[in-house]
Amino acid sequence: MVYLQLFVEFFKTGLLAIGGGLATLPFLKEIAQTHSWFSVSQLTDMIAISESTPGPIGINMSTYAGFHAAGIPGAIVSTLSLVLPSYFIILIVSRFMEKFRNSPLVNNIFYGIRPATAGLIAGAMFEVFVLSLFDTQAYAASGSLLDLFRFIPIVVYLAALVGVFRLPKLHPIVFIICGAVLGIVLRL
Repeated sequence: MVYLQLFVEFFKTGLLAIGGGLATLPFLKEIAQTHSWFSVSQLTDMIAISESTPGPIGINMSTYAGFHAAGIPGAIVSTLSLVLPSYFIILIVSRFMEKFRNSPLVNNIFYGIRPATAGLIAGAMFEVFVLSLFDTQAYAASGSLLDLFRFIPIVVYLAALVGVFRLPKLHPIVFIICGAVLGIVLRL
């Protein structure tokens, strides 16, 4: 039963998350809230792992979530179900694209998809920002404003932000490695 649920959830995600891996974040957050496969806080771990490993972030995240839910078979099911909608859509679009290449309607549809995709990615970025730097659950439980902020991650974020602007020629892998080391040392 869990495999069918994984298939349905990740197939929906693959079908509706236009714009790549970060556009899957709202769907993954919804999955975390409706199923016990992973928590919202584990979602931030999935993002960190997926961003720092080779390959598309959406595939990495679906594989991680599927593995967490049902081991290796779950990872395979969730990964394949995330990819299948894109595969079918590409097959369909490629058959008709040549015929409608110069159609103003088709061009307008593609132009309309662009801002929607940008909005999905911006929304995902905001979600990652909030999940990483603020602890809304602790704040809701205590009501104390001090419990809302995750001070160490905020300091690390600000240091990385300053580093990116002060050292623009430094390769991004240096920041990823520093972030990984700090995460391990500080147990983030």
